[in-house]
Amino acid sequence: ALPPAGRLRQHLAAGAMLHGIYLTVSWWAVYHGMPAGIMSLLGALQPLMVAVASVALLGDRLPGRAWAGLGIAIAGVGCVLLPAIERSGIDGIPVLPAIAGLAAIIAMTGGTLVQRGSISGDGIWVSGAVQNAGGALVAIAAALTIGEARWDNAPLLWIGLGWSVLGLSAGGLSLLVWLVRTQGAARMSMLLLLVPPLAAIEAWALFGERLGPVQLIGFALALAGVLLGRSPGRREPVAEPA
Repeated sequence: ALPPAGRLRQHLAAGAMLHGIYLTVSWWAVYHGMPAGIMSLLGALQPLMVAVASVALLGDRLPGRAWAGLGIAIAGVGCVLLPAIERSGIDGIPVLPAIAGLAAIIAMTGGTLVQRGSISGDGIWVSGAVQNAGGALVAIAAALTIGEARWDNAPLLWIGLGWSVLGLSAGGLSLLVWLVRTQGAARMSMLLLLVPPLAAIEAWALFGERLGPVQLIGFALALAGVLLGRSPGRREPVAEPA
């Protein structure tokens, strides 16, 4: 059953930000000249935004090790992406795609935080269906407004569409929502810092791209930072009753 009208609007808004604005705007930014390495580095700021917003807006308290792990992991992501950033050059980034890329990360942050509200009690399948609908509305509006009315029916297009729908939206983002509800927004977002290092390893394994010493160090830093930030820490011993 669908949730009440109030929660239904929140689901649609969350999906519009997380599925629609984030994916649509980030892809638009890359297509219009935003280097993929810089876009990935901006994406690494999302866990930091979530952590700050969780403390400032939701009243969460993050231990010092979480902030330390976050900083170490972001530094590691920077090391992994350094070759791509050097190739693209900071000076050549267009202003409008850069603003769009930052707006996409802010939208993803907002869509992540909304999952902690009153909609967190709704079933994951209902949430996924309604939020994907909210994202689809944004994508359709963007396609009709700024897109090209062209469909070449190529196999590569179908593969990309299938991966976007099943892999990213139905699979990846539904898993993201579930992790936010069960582990919290900040702890879940730290896992996203492993995306650029793992992507670099996949590129090395599948496409023969070179991994330099700086990238290997970055992978180790990112992994260590995520493990540190997500560690439960020491528990105080409980005194047994006499």
